[in-house]
Amino acid sequence: MSFIAACVQSTATPDVHADIRVLTGFIREAAAKGARFIATPEYCAGLDTKGGKMFPVAFTEAEHPVLPAMQGLAKELHVWLLIGSIGVRAPDGKIFNRSFMLSPSGAIAARYDKIHLFDIDLGEGRTYHESATIEAGTSAVIAPCVDGTIGLSICYDIRFPHLYRAYAQAGAEMLAAPAAFTRITGAAHWHVLQRARAIENGAYVISPGQCGTLAGGAECFGHSLIVDPWGRVLADGGTEPGVVTAEIDLETVAETRRRIPSLTHDRRFSQTCLDSAKAS
Repeated sequence: MSFIAACVQSTATPDVHADIRVLTGFIREAAAKGARFIATPEYCAGLDTKGGKMFPVAFTEAEHPVLPAMQGLAKELHVWLLIGSIGVRAPDGKIFNRSFMLSPSGAIAARYDKIHLFDIDLGEGRTYHESATIEAGTSAVIAPCVDGTIGLSICYDIRFPHLYRAYAQAGAEMLAAPAAFTRITGAAHWHVLQRARAIENGAYVISPGQCGTLAGGAECFGHSLIVDPWGRVLADGGTEPGVVTAEIDLETVAETRRRIPSLTHDRRFSQTCLDSAKAS
């Protein structure tokens, strides 16, 4: 029940076709290293930023050039391939920040639209308003992945632990959080959040990230991570583009959950005090 997983770390540009070529090289490198599951970052191909807003290069799903390119690679290399996300046009004129899990046949095994949108103010003029251009998703998604299952999420979702607990309690052994984390929040929180989600849920966390400076000046943290169910960092991508790999042993998930069965220990509690505090 063990296999090699890989994170691709890259820097997207507004040129989606150039990004496809870069991703293709890294995905081939990961497959050559024995990876059976390969994941790419959030907005892995085609991204611009302006005034704290995300402007991914977007197409309808049927017309998106990333999909056939990545489907062909998944089939050729016979790997599970997670497109961390790409911009897909929504009916209302906004864009879905959408992940795709591709099977070794090249088929789309699952889709996930980012639920939690990055609308924050970091101070000193650093504001981000993802919801200005992006339409939020509404559904959690567990996808097949090699010999197990993986709960899908994207970037800012990592700050909402109830999503991952729901995944783990539904049986997911792995969690994915492809990202384009900012340099500031990444340096402060990225490793802690990834390790926390792994420890809380007794699950592997596999999170490829963008690195470097994007068009428009936004800086990404990099440090693609693979974390085991005990919270140990198995692979860290650092700050430069490339590929990192680690062995995934799903028996470790079962063993960790036997040792600390917290997923079965949730208890209901009264919210009387919370309601009283709100009223006061």
